[in-house]
Amino acid sequence: MKLQISTRIAIFAVLELAAREGHQLSVADIGEKYDISSHHLAKVMNVLHRAGLVRSVRGAGGGYQFSGNARRTTLLDVVQLFEELTSAEPDSVADATPEGQALVQILSEIDDIARATLGSITIATMRKLVDRQEAAGIRTKVAKKSR
Repeated sequence: MKLQISTRIAIFAVLELAAREGHQLSVADIGEKYDISSHHLAKVMNVLHRAGLVRSVRGAGGGYQFSGNARRTTLLDVVQLFEELTSAEPDSVADATPEGQALVQILSEIDDIARATLGSITIATMRKLVDRQEAAGIRTKVAKKSR
């Protein structure tokens, strides 16, 4: 499955903010870490804000905070804000053939599996995976230095 750039940015931003619960991060802080344009990130943050996943803090030192529940918010919740996750439907004469109908059925099942998988992975679960990746990266760096 390929995600749009905005969707990936939204996932990165939510994960970053969820890791720093109670703290705020600016668009510039998040953008710098992921090498994302502040302009594009600001648009994504606006969508996340309207969805209630982040809240903005105004004033000096302002930024964004994660306002969702990391144990209940799923990747699907974020992805659906930016992606149209519709099942495959016949869209040509060839799809009306038995072969086309079989293909549409298989593609619909794949879409259903992708939705179910995204719906089963919470932000908290994703953060644990990120933390393990970071720890493995740190161990790799330490191992390389000691050689």
